[in-house]
Amino acid sequence: MEQIAKDYTKAKLTEIDRALCDHALKLTLTPSAVNQGDVERLRQVGLDDRAINDATQVIAFFNYINRIADGLGVDLEPGMPPAE
Repeated sequence: MEQIAKDYTKAKLTEIDRALCDHALKLTLTPSAVNQGDVERLRQVGLDDRAINDATQVIAFFNYINRIADGLGVDLEPGMPPAE
């Protein structure tokens, strides 16, 4: 888990997990760049349309709620390290 938090690309992940992490990163940093090819990559590793939709919904929700919290200056939960 520690390696995933530091740099998931160096962690031992399944092909599906790596593809999901790649999707999460792209959807988070460059959402307008996500395209049909990205969805197809998720299908190629074995995800069906429902799983792809569910994953995308979860990723988008976390992005949304984090932006709301940041925008309102919500304090971190106790024990969480400050953002770098």
